[in-house]
Amino acid sequence: MASETTNPGPVRPLDGLRFEAAGPAPLTRVVDDHLRRLGAAAGRRADGPPPGHGRFLLTGGGLGSVRARTRWGAPGSGVEDEATAQAATGVMSVHGRRHGTPRGLGVDLLATATGVLTVQGLLAALIGRARGAAPVGRVDTAADRTGLLLVSQYLAAAGADEPEVVELAPGGPPFTSHDGVVFELETLDPGAWAAFWRELDAPSEAVRDGWRPFQFRYATACAPLPPALHATALAHGIARIRRAAARSGAEVCRLRTLAERAREDDGADPWDVRALGPGGWRSDATALGGRPLEGLTVLEAGRRIQAPLAAHLLGLLGARVIRVEPPGGDPLRGMPPACAGVSARWLALNRGKEAVELDIKSPGDRDALRALAADADVFLHNWAPGKAAELGLDAADLTAVNPALVHAYTGGWAGRLPDAPMGTDFMVQARTGVGEAVHPEGEPPVPSLMTLLDLLGGLHGAEAVLAGLLLRERTGHGVRVESSLLGAADTLLAPFLRRAAGGAAPRRPPGFRRPLATADGHLTPTDTSAAAAATYPLHTLPTADALTLLRTHGLAATGVVTDLGALLDGVRTAAEAVGADATCGIAICADAMCADAVGAEVVGADAMCSDATCASATCADPTHADPTHADPASAGTTPRAPTPAPIGRDRRGAPVVPDPWSFV
Repeated sequence: MASETTNPGPVRPLDGLRFEAAGPAPLTRVVDDHLRRLGAAAGRRADGPPPGHGRFLLTGGGLGSVRARTRWGAPGSGVEDEATAQAATGVMSVHGRRHGTPRGLGVDLLATATGVLTVQGLLAALIGRARGAAPVGRVDTAADRTGLLLVSQYLAAAGADEPEVVELAPGGPPFTSHDGVVFELETLDPGAWAAFWRELDAPSEAVRDGWRPFQFRYATACAPLPPALHATALAHGIARIRRAAARSGAEVCRLRTLAERAREDDGADPWDVRALGPGGWRSDATALGGRPLEGLTVLEAGRRIQAPLAAHLLGLLGARVIRVEPPGGDPLRGMPPACAGVSARWLALNRGKEAVELDIKSPGDRDALRALAADADVFLHNWAPGKAAELGLDAADLTAVNPALVHAYTGGWAGRLPDAPMGTDFMVQARTGVGEAVHPEGEPPVPSLMTLLDLLGGLHGAEAVLAGLLLRERTGHGVRVESSLLGAADTLLAPFLRRAAGGAAPRRPPGFRRPLATADGHLTPTDTSAAAAATYPLHTLPTADALTLLRTHGLAATGVVTDLGALLDGVRTAAEAVGADATCGIAICADAMCADAVGAEVVGADAMCSDATCASATCADPTHADPTHADPASAGTTPRAPTPAPIGRDRRGAPVVPDPWSFV
């Protein structure tokens, strides 16, 4: 392996810049924290923005200034805080699948993710400016638009040409041992799954019937396992269960508490960004277009969610994304349900990309990958720890052929926990206390099956790459960046860990964010209105009447989306119609930008994905960037469902949710 030369000195992407921030803590916490960690100095708190808004100004470093604005939702949408944003975008519905009823997340998932997206937008604006693009004056984000991004795979499945192949019914891990230890089980191998349960004398029929829902829980957010499997676990002590896991190749992880995680928290950054090599690189701005990353190439070797989502976001910002897939293509292309023969979920994260098939075990194909990396700006992967070095494809190896490369790794643990189990979403949730945080006091700790950390991990991965690209622009060095699911968990849990470290009860109070039943569905009050709203007999009223009743008493609430298919016919939020606010300008995903089939070129002889339509990012929503697309009645005082605005579809018919940022 080539030796890695680290650029001396604590150089950070935002060194020499300053920022000002104003707004409620949920909307400003992550932006404030991440800008500081990236090197920006905090200035005075800016004057307070309108309620439900966050405002930021980032300036200095010879890059001018760029502003950001974030908010919960569009005016009149009924989205006024984290709870109502989760309700309106389907997050409560997806998270609640394992329970059989909508449930609110105890963590501020959408505010946290919106904060990361806001930092991404600021970094992208600075990169574009450093590359000579037309300056971006402001970046806009919104929590309801973030929610649509995070449920996009579930939306895609709801709009597929065929039904799910597994039942969407309550149930799932974790399991409980005879001595009361709650544990998560993980394996990606059906043989290891069967061997684990055989070691514990589980009924063979239950083992056979349990594999498919267990395997698909990453996609469906539920796992109706045979009750016999839970009974089998309950019949054995944790010591025997651990022996069964060791013999079978499966892994188990005891669910840790937030207090345990707080005691070991090292306060590390959620990513590592460091300049490499001799430097001297200079930006070539000749290929710039209308988006910040146009003219840049991202080479992605990713599976499942984390790395593909990160690359998807970079593609939305204008980068050309080339996926490295195994011979025969990514197996997940075939995961049902499908749109025109391709997995709807896969399309949600991979539309608009190109693909090249390489066998990375083959020396010749590894040479081909190095050749692709020599002409790329970013190499992004989420292989198993140590795999890149073993293959001679680590940062040191690839920066030897391309000194200006940003080498990005999105993993599970970032090497920070020596006793860490397999670095998958549910194991990281179990090990870090997320399972406890997502449910309030009085409810058992259970990791969410919505893959919260894969999603946040993907957002952190894109954020780290953007930080690396900006550092490259400012220093002329190649850059190595690493992000992790552990870093994503730390960002999500920061308020909980502070409370636990201070000796306070870290979890939310009983009943927190529990939707209220109506005669025809559910509604969710804002967190501040919840206690008062619960005193009214809403279960006898239709949702619309219940909302009117609460509004007449000064209480804010919104209906809970329980049918994701309804979001395909008309989005309850108006987030994508940013033009409803005349000051917002154009959205980055507008018209030709969104419909540009950038993936039509062949990467190499016979190396291109044979389906040209899978490289199309066509946005079929004619109202997507139309500044006139707004309902003037939505700003009225009468409570009502916001005017529907359609989600677009790509050429295969898979839903295309709005881009998470708008650039003015």
